[in-house]
Amino acid sequence: MTYASSRTAASTPLPHQLPHQLPLTEAARLIADRSLSPVELTTSVLDRIAAVDPKAGAYVTVTAEAALHAAAEAEREIAAGHHRGPLHGVPVALKDLIDVAGVPTTASSRVRADHTPDADATVTERLRAAGAVLIGKTHTHEFAYGLTTPQTRNAWSPGHVAGGSSGGSAVAVAAGTATFALGTDTGGSIRVPAALNHVVGLKPTYGLIPRHGVTSLSWSLDHVGPITRTAGDAALVLQALAGYDPRDPASLDHPREDYTRALGTPVTGLRIGVPANYYFDRVQPQVAAAVRAAVDALTALGATAVPVHVPMTEYVHAAQWGHMVPEATAYHQDMLRAAPDLYSDDVRMLLEAGEFFPATDYIRAQRARTLMHRAWLDLFDGTGETGGTGGTGGIDAIVAPAVPATAALADQQTFTWPDGSAEPVSDAYVRLSAPANLTGFPALSLPVGLDDQGLPIGMQLIGRPLAESTLLRLAHAYETAHRPVPAAASM
Repeated sequence: MTYASSRTAASTPLPHQLPHQLPLTEAARLIADRSLSPVELTTSVLDRIAAVDPKAGAYVTVTAEAALHAAAEAEREIAAGHHRGPLHGVPVALKDLIDVAGVPTTASSRVRADHTPDADATVTERLRAAGAVLIGKTHTHEFAYGLTTPQTRNAWSPGHVAGGSSGGSAVAVAAGTATFALGTDTGGSIRVPAALNHVVGLKPTYGLIPRHGVTSLSWSLDHVGPITRTAGDAALVLQALAGYDPRDPASLDHPREDYTRALGTPVTGLRIGVPANYYFDRVQPQVAAAVRAAVDALTALGATAVPVHVPMTEYVHAAQWGHMVPEATAYHQDMLRAAPDLYSDDVRMLLEAGEFFPATDYIRAQRARTLMHRAWLDLFDGTGETGGTGGTGGIDAIVAPAVPATAALADQQTFTWPDGSAEPVSDAYVRLSAPANLTGFPALSLPVGLDDQGLPIGMQLIGRPLAESTLLRLAHAYETAHRPVPAAASM
């Protein structure tokens, strides 16, 4: 009996979207009730890749034959009544730092051009167990050491940057060439491209998703997380990936949660902190206005906005670079000395600079980070001098811009702010996302509008450790009430 002939009489017809345009949640529902075949979905995504990726440049490798084989196997399993869950039969793209046995992991670098792992990363293992269909590997800024992903073009405007370093994954989801994707985030590398491409990016609590089998940039700051079209989609992916793995020294032995349970729960009573400092400084007016309008939308849904002063922001830049630069150089030290010419100029210069980084500065950065983590806990608990409203009440999330500006032009080097100061594009993009990496707190970027050029604007939600459910609840409430399910960006 064919898959189509085994569909139940109660099957729901396909919606008006083409299969590649469906968010994960809807694709999973249609596959589960056998209104949509995994092969139909995978074929639609592969056709979309053929049509737009020559322009988008999201993919390093497309595993079309293996994807169709996996989709056919998923179809057979589901038809036989062996449905593994919401990721079963759904196409996923992996950032090309994440190992897949038998598929090259290049890190978008000539240094790793011939590297093919013989084992899966933990997250790859878990996706396979959930029945997801690997569609390919996506570009990163070389070794994730940058915020623009120069090989990839913005899904909404090819003349603008995609953001990075998970630019390929974000563009793949936005352009409909993957139903969902995984990225990594060391200083904003999931949230930045998500914000610039009108998709959702979740950086979980440090250690919640294992990093075994994932090429490192800075081991004390690195995270793996989903890039999706909706908050509900992100909850489904997080559900499959979170959990302890002893092969990652930072992995948290935390009980598994159902991250979908909070979706649809009213946000009444949640206290959202609106920063009075740092997060709205040197931010484009349209970005600030869109985020403040989204805050108003959340308060209209029942949340309470609380002005907060975010502590120790003057140390963010030094502490971020104080960890990332020496750790990245230590990771690359042998190859950097053996074959420096294989690195791109921008990455090689950063790695060489790390050779001169004093150990005392690395220790000072660690001290600042420890103090920052404690101060942020006090802010959320309402027990510190700057916490809550006058030190009482606390907050459930910080709400702020994900990035201070929309996508820069591809050849743009700096942003110029109203006070006359100029800031390099990469420094600007990392500035508002780095604190969540330093503290290890979970953070999520979601779309909240477009600027007058039609470029996406992202809002960032930051929660206390292991409070992903709260962030997903807030994001789902906002997107359900104030924006339609996003279709793939047109290219």
